[in-house]
Amino acid sequence: MKREYIIAVLLILVGVFVFLNASKDVSTYATFHEAYGNRVKVVGTLSKDKPMKYDPEKNPNEFSFFMKDSKNVEKTVLLLQPKPQDFELSEQIVVTGKMKNDVFEADEILMKCPSKYKDEEIAVKTNTN
Repeated sequence: MKREYIIAVLLILVGVFVFLNASKDVSTYATFHEAYGNRVKVVGTLSKDKPMKYDPEKNPNEFSFFMKDSKNVEKTVLLLQPKPQDFELSEQIVVTGKMKNDVFEADEILMKCPSKYKDEEIAVKTNTN
């Protein structure tokens, strides 16, 4: 009888642990306007005509750039990580964080890089015509 209680308590503890860890990264997708005061994910594109600032000698974990969200609103993003490799090539960016003083402070980033198969796909389409 005691063994069954111990197993039940352990299963409950494991369930609570899994639930708490899974709920830590529940961020909703939003625009820059909706990001004030809330931890959200913003999907957008890099503003390639605006400057990027990264000085690894001064602070290797601080990189800033301009990004346009899904509503075409442009804001400065301050990424609290080193500049990702091949960042300029990304087609789409997802940053996780919150707005502070008109700057989106991000601590996570995901980038959609161009497919290496895109040129091959275009070549195949033109050859079949």
